[in-house]
Amino acid sequence: MLNMLRTDGAPKPPSRKMTDTNLLMTITIVVFFAMYICSIVFLGEGFRKPQTMLNLISTNSYMIILACGLSIVMITGGIDISVGGVTALVAMSCAVYLEMHDGNVFVAVLIAIGIGLAFGIVQGYLVAYLQIQPFIVTLAGMFFARGLTTIVHTDPFNVTNEAFVTLKDSRITIPLLGSTTKKGVYIPATIEIGVIVAIVIVAVLFCVLKWTKLGRSFYAVGGNRQSALLLGLNVRRTTFISHVICGLLAGIGGFVYFMHVGSGSPSHASGAEMNAIASSIIGGTMLTGGVGNIVGTLFGVLSLALIQSIVASLGLDDPWWTGITIAAMLCIFLVVQSIIIARRKKANKAAGAV
Repeated sequence: MLNMLRTDGAPKPPSRKMTDTNLLMTITIVVFFAMYICSIVFLGEGFRKPQTMLNLISTNSYMIILACGLSIVMITGGIDISVGGVTALVAMSCAVYLEMHDGNVFVAVLIAIGIGLAFGIVQGYLVAYLQIQPFIVTLAGMFFARGLTTIVHTDPFNVTNEAFVTLKDSRITIPLLGSTTKKGVYIPATIEIGVIVAIVIVAVLFCVLKWTKLGRSFYAVGGNRQSALLLGLNVRRTTFISHVICGLLAGIGGFVYFMHVGSGSPSHASGAEMNAIASSIIGGTMLTGGVGNIVGTLFGVLSLALIQSIVASLGLDDPWWTGITIAAMLCIFLVVQSIIIARRKKANKAAGAV
């Protein structure tokens, strides 16, 4: 009690310690900007142009959406490795509908959302209410989605639907971020429509996790399921909702991916689920659950994309260089997370002793 009082007898204001979530997010943001500054300094003029960063975001807008869905599931202590297969299935289904059935873009969007929701609902039910391990359920979902993709169509093809091509080629101009060529020609900075979709999703999920009861329930369930039950939270429903959100975002991300590539192929989004998981971890989402931040996930995706761009700029075109670099970065962040987990256990043990 004496420690809570100042020398003048007034109570001390409560100390504000940085949470694990904010600490991991801060580390990710600092690492990203450090890498980007080093790229500008050491790798030439290309990284100085704002369009370079905007191109990274445009190319990885679908990955931002997928990683956000993974983050929600991982915060609750689960996992979903079917998102890459769902992305490929969405792209192929929409491509076949638009190209071979003369469909319209609005219905194609509904198809994408419907596929994502179907996977999310089925997998969420199996995980939450039948208590099947999420890894097994979503592994089966990944194989099922990949198999359905080849059933829908076996060969890759480009979509020539006029309305879709117009949407795909549309760009949003970002004022004041353009660049001037050596000939004095001003080139405005632009982004794809998918970037706006990704930013809106990041903003919505950030608000949900920070200011809603559902968001707090995600953290509570991922932190300690038994404690969440004692607090009166519906753990099964919360787990189910997290998988439904992840499936929905996989459907939306699949259509954003489809808008970027403009084609259907069984090999689309190969390895996307692993990149999404890696981005979430780098962004500060713990595999053990209870810790994560959508803003951190955003910078996790950008960090992964920046690493790939840096490796390419260094002339290391062999694919294993990118894999080695990503693996090294992932290991570093896993070590940091392990240290934080150990610190948390020590603090909890000390609190219990008191």
